[in-house]
Amino acid sequence: MSDVTRTKHGRPVHHWRRDVVELAALFTAVAVADGVANLVGHGPGGPALLVISALVLASTAGFHTWWARRHGHAPPTGDTGARPTADTRSAGPSGQPGDDTDAVADTSALWRMRTTVKDEPGSLASLCTALAERRIDILSLQTHPLADGTVDEFLLRAPGTLEAAGITRAVSQAGGESTWIERADAHDLVDAPTRVLGLAARTALDAAELPLALRQLLGRCTIRSLPGTPVGGGRGPEPVPVEGVLEDTVMRLPAPEGGVLTVERPYLPFTPTEFARARALVDLDNRLGPRIPRGKDVLTLPEGSDITVRRADTGDLAAAKAMHERCSPRTLGMRYHGPVGDADRYLNHLLSPRFGRTLAAQTTSGRIVGLGHLLWDGDETEVALLIEDDWQQRGIGAELLGRLVAMAVEAGCESVYAVTQASNTGMVAAMRGLELPLDYQIEEGTLVITARLATTPAAARPPYGTGLHHLGNPARRD
Repeated sequence: MSDVTRTKHGRPVHHWRRDVVELAALFTAVAVADGVANLVGHGPGGPALLVISALVLASTAGFHTWWARRHGHAPPTGDTGARPTADTRSAGPSGQPGDDTDAVADTSALWRMRTTVKDEPGSLASLCTALAERRIDILSLQTHPLADGTVDEFLLRAPGTLEAAGITRAVSQAGGESTWIERADAHDLVDAPTRVLGLAARTALDAAELPLALRQLLGRCTIRSLPGTPVGGGRGPEPVPVEGVLEDTVMRLPAPEGGVLTVERPYLPFTPTEFARARALVDLDNRLGPRIPRGKDVLTLPEGSDITVRRADTGDLAAAKAMHERCSPRTLGMRYHGPVGDADRYLNHLLSPRFGRTLAAQTTSGRIVGLGHLLWDGDETEVALLIEDDWQQRGIGAELLGRLVAMAVEAGCESVYAVTQASNTGMVAAMRGLELPLDYQIEEGTLVITARLATTPAAARPPYGTGLHHLGNPARRD
């Protein structure tokens, strides 16, 4: 066993050189003591020399005691092989000036930043050095190659006292250009491949997820689905090639039903990498074709009738038109705010998963008696209800609305709005029944009720297909 190993285990280390030194020191001390004794005993000033030596020794001892009490105890000097005391750090706060690591961690903020740097060696290193000098931690980094540079996308953790302007100033001084920055949250901590795979899985299960998946992939953007050129000519959007078109802040992709899907993000240009990811999601959606979850809930009304709530799509167009025929003109007018004869024209759009989600309430015989729509309206989300006259005032509308709002919460929407008439007391009561903060705007008899979801998301009911208990008796899932 080596000396170092024995020292780490607390065993003393003996060496012949140390023994020789100690023996020489002992003989030297004996010789000095003998000389002093002869001088005191036989010299002319022996007693005086002895008194002076005692005073000097006492003064030295007193000074040493005073110095030790003022400056604290020195660390042990014994070589035991342990880590020196000066290098030891406690698990908690040290309390020493300048040690603000914990304080910074408690007040740190997450930022998403994108900047363009020159495509040359050392450019990224300079940028990272500038961030490190300001105690900014780089949590993730994605690179988007361009023809004349590289767009670097960062997820940063910065001290809470550091503002966005300070970060962008440091990046600009390090060579970054066209810098964009915004606050991030814990959801951004998921790495890009995992996020894209999750969005692809959601899109594969439900065609209505495509706009939401694109918005989560690309950030704040406006997505519109335009119909294709009408058969026999007429005005319509220009067809786009299969590979799509990227134009700075706008990308256009071929929609599955033959139309055009446009995605706009004016505040930040799209990169070729983002365009490729969006095109892959749309291509997956095209290959899978129309699809919606086929689960359903069977609910029991207070009078004992059973109602099935399920997702609906364009395959239910004939049943939805038949419900229109059974509705009174007043009910259709309350819903569509226009000529009753035009009501059927809206159904194909409303039932398409490309524009939102639709819930249908149907009887045991398969007849649809209620429809609820959650429509993607650019950056906003609209909810709409239509209940057949004979089935109103039974809680079906409130049930559908509660599930639609829960879907909006799940999709990350901050609010939903309903466009109705001031005399439509049923819709007003259903919106109030959500127990969410409401805003009212009325103009020429048209009432817009907006429910804010971001402040109290827990108030919304669970999403469709989780077994609810809203209509009096427990729901059962089939």
